[in-house]
Amino acid sequence: MPLLRIRMVEALEGFKLRLTLTDGSKIEREVSHLLMGPVFVGIRNTPKLFAQVRAEGGTVVWPNGADLCPDVLIWGGAPPEEGQQPAHPSQV
Repeated sequence: MPLLRIRMVEALEGFKLRLTLTDGSKIEREVSHLLMGPVFVGIRNTPKLFAQVRAEGGTVVWPNGADLCPDVLIWGGAPPEEGQQPAHPSQV
């Protein structure tokens, strides 16, 4: 089973992201709790900056270089081990 990654992203209101995964499925994640540290200050404080998110290299990034771990966004942590039956990401 190939590792799921993020193919497309759309910023929604309330620090939510709609993610289109490489298998075509779509999930939404509220990410305010992940926007910590100095690199995220402008993104947290300016909705227009948050909305500039884009998918790149299988994850989400912003123009200032900030990014988020795709495994945390998709699975809430590490992906399932090979051989384990993964829950669909929308169930996480």
